[in-house]
Amino acid sequence: MTEYTTYGTSTHSPSELAQLVTSRLGLVFTERDSYYRGVYYTAEHSDGRVQIQPNSIPGDDDEDELYASEHPTSRVLLLTTSSAPALHTGLESIDGLARL
Repeated sequence: MTEYTTYGTSTHSPSELAQLVTSRLGLVFTERDSYYRGVYYTAEHSDGRVQIQPNSIPGDDDEDELYASEHPTSRVLLLTTSSAPALHTGLESIDGLARL
């Protein structure tokens, strides 16, 4: 069963967090640029996907909006679609990254 989990941080930038996750879990991220999400990072693994993006996204009125408005203090979000316990254990071991 796929599990959707969101983590947040105000400590790391998206690129720094991608490097930390790569060094801890061996995931290889690809940088993408989206009109809606801005620059974000995505990695596929055997049990799902991990994406890292800023919480602040470009709005229609040239004002930035929050992707996860319920977590305004998280500057960066890490989104997973995976139920792999080892992935979540590894993510929860990263300082400054918290399950939301």
